Amino acid sequence: MHSVENPKGMKPQLAQVRWYRIIPVVFITYSLAYLDRANFGFAVAGGMADDLNITPNTSTLLSSLFFLGYFFFQIPGAQYAAHKAAKKLIFFSLILWGALAAATGIVNDTTTLIVIRFMLGVVESAVMPAMLILLSQWFTKEERSRANTFLILGNPVTVLWMSVLSGYLIDSMGWRWMFIIQGVPGILWAFIWWKLIDERPMEAKWLTDSEKMELERRLQEEQVGIKPVKNYAEAFRSRKVILLSLQYLLWSVGVYGFVMWLPSIIKAAPDMNMVTTGWLSSVPYLLAVIGMLSASYFSDKSGNRSIFIWPFLLVAAICLFATVWLGPEKFWLSYVLLVIAGGALYTPYGPFFAAIADVLPKNVIGGAIGLINSLGALGSFAGSYLVGYLNSETGNFNASYTLMSGALVLATIITLLVIPNPKKLNIAPAKTF
Repeated sequence: MHSVENPKGMKPQLAQVRWYRIIPVVFITYSLAYLDRANFGFAVAGGMADDLNITPNTSTLLSSLFFLGYFFFQIPGAQYAAHKAAKKLIFFSLILWGALAAATGIVNDTTTLIVIRFMLGVVESAVMPAMLILLSQWFTKEERSRANTFLILGNPVTVLWMSVLSGYLIDSMGWRWMFIIQGVPGILWAFIWWKLIDERPMEAKWLTDSEKMELERRLQEEQVGIKPVKNYAEAFRSRKVILLSLQYLLWSVGVYGFVMWLPSIIKAAPDMNMVTTGWLSSVPYLLAVIGMLSASYFSDKSGNRSIFIWPFLLVAAICLFATVWLGPEKFWLSYVLLVIAGGALYTPYGPFFAAIADVLPKNVIGGAIGLINSLGALGSFAGSYLVGYLNSETGNFNASYTLMSGALVLATIITLLVIPNPKKLNIAPAKTF
């Protein structure tokens, strides 16, 4: 599709073909890269712990170790993606991820499993920031929340179908084949990714010269009102980056405490089998998909990011805490609250990452996204580890749910402090830092 000049002198329409050429490939890629974060929880609930003699404490460590590797290599990966090639980085990450994920299905001891889980985090650490940087080179501020949401939709959509599929695979073939079957597609997809994705608009043969120039001009215009930052050190010391990092850390405590341990929470209900656990575990992510699409659409339309972030985090906090008071004897009511919490936890992702690109200068956005995502990974590690630890030490989920709820309340407060409303952005765009 071609850019069309508006007769009234308005800006020409940007090429809509970008949405059909870039977004589906990005969505599938991130979906495949997300599989192993959630299927490990199903493997533990489905016999892996018994087969490998994994103690509850070791299981907790294994569930969270992925995020420790993810934490250490976020910033180098983001810098490479921003200044060299996001496309190449994701290509090699997919191949290595697929190989390590499949290898999880053939391990026979916990030491090897520990190494694989850590290395999976290292390999995957570059994917998320590289994807966000790639999208920021293809979509403008008015489009970015929706573009980011279609990327991050790979998260709940993957868990949605993976929950059902993993339940059936473990029930019929065992946890080992589940890992192998779900790991191989990542290797194959890497070559499709390389063929279909262009790094920047100027490299795309499927855009006209005028479409390329208009898109590049529009992206450069967005940076005019943002105060330049000398280097990463200055950016990392800024109040905004520090608070965004802390907010994402606390939010991730809730998200990955929920994701990693939801199958075990549901499986603990009376007369619950793995197939039913898989189906029930998928429902929160269906709600998440609806919420993410809606929030990103209205966030881009209104230009207001904050109002599509903090209310959902607060709702998730309330729902998680309410399950503590209901107790295990009211499983189905607790389950409804869990569904709402899961949907609310995922809904703000698109607006949140769009807000980062809205307020940070382009020369440091790679490292800043890496730092923010890195702290998110640390929160993911803390969430998945502490939730598992508290569950095993107390024998119930009350303490862990209270922890997740408290973290989300703090994330809500920080969101209100750090992400400005549209009026503030328009009044003082140069005072980002």
